[in-house]
Amino acid sequence: MSKRKVKETHMPVGECISMVQMILRERFCHQRLPEKPVGMESQHKHLLELLRRTAVHGESNSVLIVGPRGSGKTMLLNCILRELLEVKDINKNVLPVHLNGLLQTDDRIALKEITRQLNLENVVGDKVFGSFAENLAFLLEALKKGDRSSSRPVLFILDEFDLFAHHKNQTLLYNLLDVSQSAQAPIAVIGLTCRLDVLELLEKRVKSRFSHRQIHLLSSLSFIQYLDNVRSQLSLPQDFPDTKFHDEWNDGIKTLCEDQLVVDVLQRHYNSSKDFHSLHLLLMLALSRVSASKPAIKPTDLLEASRVCMVDSKANILHGLSILELCLIIAMKHLNDIYEGEPFNFQMVHNEFKKFLQRKSHSIHNFDKPVVIKAFEHLQQLELIKSMDSSTAKIQKEYQLVKLMLDHSQITEALQKYPQCPTDVKQWAMSAFC
Repeated sequence: MSKRKVKETHMPVGECISMVQMILRERFCHQRLPEKPVGMESQHKHLLELLRRTAVHGESNSVLIVGPRGSGKTMLLNCILRELLEVKDINKNVLPVHLNGLLQTDDRIALKEITRQLNLENVVGDKVFGSFAENLAFLLEALKKGDRSSSRPVLFILDEFDLFAHHKNQTLLYNLLDVSQSAQAPIAVIGLTCRLDVLELLEKRVKSRFSHRQIHLLSSLSFIQYLDNVRSQLSLPQDFPDTKFHDEWNDGIKTLCEDQLVVDVLQRHYNSSKDFHSLHLLLMLALSRVSASKPAIKPTDLLEASRVCMVDSKANILHGLSILELCLIIAMKHLNDIYEGEPFNFQMVHNEFKKFLQRKSHSIHNFDKPVVIKAFEHLQQLELIKSMDSSTAKIQKEYQLVKLMLDHSQITEALQKYPQCPTDVKQWAMSAFC
């Protein structure tokens, strides 16, 4: 138990809620790192020891952190860097260089970024180098303070590591790994990637210089640990100024996590995705429903947040369609059933729509063909239908083959929620689902 201040501070509820939202939003948006990463203790220990050997003893290393998006790769690395840089001697000496495959799209841009982050623009000046290797060697030489043992260690962090493998001749990767292997200067190359087959992308000469150390972050959280994680993510820290509010909030969170409705909601999320990003989005949406008049998260808040998270984006688009566009979707559904999922063209859809107008409709206006074509093209732009013609031959718009990208449930849900949908349209749609 940590010691609390004897003198208690009582703040207005509105101020407390504002502070709660600020603290938790910082946590959910990864602006504040956790004290220790949850469920990755062995990976944390391994990587910390590896980087400490580079930072303290000048030992060169290379390692890949592999795991799906949202598994905590960046968080783990940032926690370790924070831990290392808290040591005064390491902080003075170590130079972290952050590169991202999405931003540094070729080696020239990457080299400029390395020069900028190492604050060596003035040293390089107008010098012209014969090769990438020469340029990199010059930069690392400029960091030396005397002999090799007093060289400043550099940590090269390559986010989206697999994208660097697509650079011409993999020059950046080759030279960084060559330096780390040949002990020219104390550097660590840390790659972060979500591709399990990343080593297959490397050329032989690059692969031979890599240490083949890999740290895998494949979520092994049990549901009990997942629940504990939710509780800790929503709980307030011990240094919250209002002790009474702190205790009430944390007790409320404990009760919330024991509620059967909440457990069911979290179980659904756990089954579909165990990553931190989707969990933080769920908790952020629930938190946004808290206010001074309702100063606690209720089970219904999490249920509503879950509905928003799991909403079907295509079904949402259907709610905004015109009645003509909705009729065309239903006509396509009929054609899908008749031709067992085979592609169709506009002319077939138009004929099906005209049959409906002649036989069953009393509420739908008989639109001119150019208007119907325009509605059909709008559905293509929304990607609710997809063109199946890959040939370069010119085919009239009306006869280009397309495929419907919606299923029964999405259309049914859209019809149920569609405001003032004519009865005959609903009946026509239902006949397609029978």
